[in-house]
Amino acid sequence: MRVCEVRRLHRVTYENGMRMQEDLVARRQRDEIPDQLLLLEHPPVITMGRSGQQSNLLATNELLSQRGVRFYETTRGGDITYHGPGQIVGYPIIHLGEGRRDIRKYVESIEEVLIRTASDFDVSARRWEINRGIWVGADKLAAIGVRVARWVTSHGFAFNVSPDMSHYQLITPCGLQGVGVTSLQRLLGEAPPLDAVRDSIVRHFANVFDRQIVERRDAMPVVKVVIHDGERVLLLRRTPSAGGNWQPVTGRIEAGETPHDAAIREMFEETGLEAPIAPLGLTQSFLIDASYLPEGSSARFADEHTFVARVPADAPVAIDAEEHAASAWFTIEAALDAIRWSDDREALELLRRTILSDR
Repeated sequence: MRVCEVRRLHRVTYENGMRMQEDLVARRQRDEIPDQLLLLEHPPVITMGRSGQQSNLLATNELLSQRGVRFYETTRGGDITYHGPGQIVGYPIIHLGEGRRDIRKYVESIEEVLIRTASDFDVSARRWEINRGIWVGADKLAAIGVRVARWVTSHGFAFNVSPDMSHYQLITPCGLQGVGVTSLQRLLGEAPPLDAVRDSIVRHFANVFDRQIVERRDAMPVVKVVIHDGERVLLLRRTPSAGGNWQPVTGRIEAGETPHDAAIREMFEETGLEAPIAPLGLTQSFLIDASYLPEGSSARFADEHTFVARVPADAPVAIDAEEHAASAWFTIEAALDAIRWSDDREALELLRRTILSDR
């Protein structure tokens, strides 16, 4: 029985999800790692597959921005779909070995996993031969779109537990007219816990694909602190040897520290500032760029807890010259243009929606 490592991640931006898959697919093709199953949630995003039609995107760029939904063209098969919180996205990175090189059979096996999962919550779902995914009547409960490169799979499925169903009004889901979309919450009246649905998916994945499941919980714990003055945000520029990019305060959580304590310490060490901090309500997972890994570290993933701190506009900033070359205050719009990483962008946009918009 082959091993499959399962990683239960937090929220992952779509760009970071693509990076994760590209890295893991390449490593799986070289037989450096066993099969993988990533389970995660994406921020609100509409994705267009290789066979997608632009006419199936019903919203303007302005409306997408107002609703906090991004648009992304991707390399999976299929047409247009939506991902968002309350939806379990699964990315199996598995090698279709000799005797299993049947993409149709692979997709049917994913459908079987999801049909069994729905059954665990008293929902009877079915296949629809001409339209992949699983269906309850004429409503799609889970979407499937896959990619196979050198017989290693990527992309996968999106199972609706309790997403914001109004976001589906921004698209023609999967490019299909006359059909709908549903969720466990809509079907049952109350959504089951996401962790319970994840447990069910993992159990059925192991049985259908005949895999020994190994849970991986070795992500590096880190914090991000977004410092603002009520109008602008403070960014730090890393030294040229560390990439030279602008970013908020970031750092590792040391052994024995809580995320809150680590955020206070990192803010003081990197800026010299002391101020009350509060959680932003955002925990993200991402693949760590190899250039940022401590020497000898085997960690590849990070779980990042995000905090915010408000300081006076004239507060003196004292950067750590070993890590950063400069600091500067930015408007949100300018900061979004300056930063490199999509998880930083997610934090800044959430700050704008939940704090700066209330001023």
